[in-house]
Amino acid sequence: MAFWLDIAAFALKALLIVAALGGLAFLIARLTRGEEEEESELEIHSLNERLEKAEARLNRDLLPKKESKALAKARKKAAKADAGKSSGKRIYVIDFKGDIRASAVKQLGREIDAVLTVARRKEDEVVVRIDSPGGTVTGYGLAAAQLARLRAASIPVTACVDQVAASGGYLMASAADRIVAAPFAILGSIGVVAQIPNLNRLLKKNDIDFEEMTAGEFKRSVSIFGEITPAGREHFRGKLDATHDTFKEFVRENRPALDIEKVANGDTWLGREALALGLVDELATSDDYLFRARSGARIFEISVHEPKSMLRRLIDGIGLTAQGAADFVLRRLGDAGR
Repeated sequence: MAFWLDIAAFALKALLIVAALGGLAFLIARLTRGEEEEESELEIHSLNERLEKAEARLNRDLLPKKESKALAKARKKAAKADAGKSSGKRIYVIDFKGDIRASAVKQLGREIDAVLTVARRKEDEVVVRIDSPGGTVTGYGLAAAQLARLRAASIPVTACVDQVAASGGYLMASAADRIVAAPFAILGSIGVVAQIPNLNRLLKKNDIDFEEMTAGEFKRSVSIFGEITPAGREHFRGKLDATHDTFKEFVRENRPALDIEKVANGDTWLGREALALGLVDELATSDDYLFRARSGARIFEISVHEPKSMLRRLIDGIGLTAQGAADFVLRRLGDAGR
């Protein structure tokens, strides 16, 4: 028993000491960084450079030494010759990972702001990799409007879907000039759904009164606790239909060749089926699309991250160091058990 009490005391001391040191280290790092925080928000990675480095590494390891050196020398000479030429086409790659609230839409807007400051009309291209099962009308409507800013600036937009772009995700994708999807990606779901539980009968059964006072006939047409009237249900159904009609019209405007009435039934399709229906323009993964484009363009992955507050950094630092201390204690316990 005394052994376990000693272990517990040691664990508590280690946890407190390591957490305190970790928090102090993060605080010092934050204070010394000063104004650098804003500069670190925008991240840019060259896909060409990443692939070139991988190719050089493989050639160095796989080819005979003499041949590898000759190839490296030739590539260096070609790169020097290209340095004085026009930079040519640039492709900017943006990722959008969607949730039900389309919470990444703010980040998307800031990334598009950054691209619009440098992208050249009708020459450069933006590739948006979309992964989303859909969500709120307002959130994904705003995401689609953000992509429309690029088209309004005469910058071609390609939406790439590797896994899912359904409902609001497809609404967003349809705002692009082209949609490229992987063969087994899920697309479509051009429909609207609303699920509202109603507990009115449960309240009545238990003799619980509920009063909801509104001004305006349809201020609250359906309610969780109040009784849903036929008029309220019909009004709410009308709002759903109107939203669906707006969804269909938006897709029709952006993809005029699509038979919208055939696909706007809320169903989803895999990439190959979606291609046959006209929901997408090409079957390919985003990796393959960009890999093929790299020979004729410089490709840059763009991401903007919200800066963390000093408090958030301190909390994260304490969490990480506490986890490290806990892992250390568990290892000690495991050693003692043996």
